[in-house]
Amino acid sequence: MTARPQTARPQTVGASALRASLDIRVVVSRLRRRLMEVTDAEDITPAQASVLMRLGKGDVSTASALATAEHVRPQSMAVTLSTLEQLGLISRTPDPTDGRRQIIELTAAGRRRVAGAKRAGAEWLATSLQTQFTEAERQTVIAAMGLLERLVS
Repeated sequence: MTARPQTARPQTVGASALRASLDIRVVVSRLRRRLMEVTDAEDITPAQASVLMRLGKGDVSTASALATAEHVRPQSMAVTLSTLEQLGLISRTPDPTDGRRQIIELTAAGRRRVAGAKRAGAEWLATSLQTQFTEAERQTVIAAMGLLERLVS
């Protein structure tokens, strides 16, 4: 049996850190869902839209890599990819280094779809920030984003 490496004991976390942690997770989750609602068309599922957006980041991928990234079983990803292929949004080609795998890429229609979804999400968010927040509140959001960026860097 191998010994597990010892990790430093976590410091006591204060109430404000716990509250901030919860608030961030809740808001980010709700914002993500709202952006998906705004950008998803009715002919695809949220899971299919998520795969398209992931591929739209410029990554060429495989079904197994997508399944891992999306936290789904390979069988579920196969169904998702089959539908996206039938809709003409992705293409599959044999992996030149491993004949058992296929490379998944967006088609031109898939790239247009992703670009439109990104544009719709950006427009919704900018319009919502403009109409629902004051200039001072928008500046506070900008400052908060800088702090969150520091957290993940």
